[in-house]
Amino acid sequence: MRDRIALFFFYLGVGLLFSHELDAVTQSEWRLLYFLRDLPNEKAMQVFVWLHVPLFGGIAWLTHHRTPCARWWSRVAFSAFLIVHAGLHFRLSDNPLYTFDSPLSIVLIYGAAVAGIVHLACVRWSARSSDA
Repeated sequence: MRDRIALFFFYLGVGLLFSHELDAVTQSEWRLLYFLRDLPNEKAMQVFVWLHVPLFGGIAWLTHHRTPCARWWSRVAFSAFLIVHAGLHFRLSDNPLYTFDSPLSIVLIYGAAVAGIVHLACVRWSARSSDA
């Protein structure tokens, strides 16, 4: 049962982050990124979107890898990233170019972090019970 709960929160985190990235396009998130903010807006948007293609493909591939160890570690790393990602957004929230203030944006960003925390807690709980 714990594994099913962990998997639910993992997939919830995936859905929230991927949806956040849709929102990020509407918010012109590339203006906050050091390597994109100096490009013309249209070019930066295209690079931002195209960079997500291999990123999302890699996430899907690794988190569904045929090797259980690779699958497990990539899911743990992804959930940890959700927490770090929310921390980065919190850190950038004072930036004048930061526009992720809507309830939708906030739920997507911080909801993904909560899903990551719950997933990691379930994984930890499951690992501790199997050791006993």
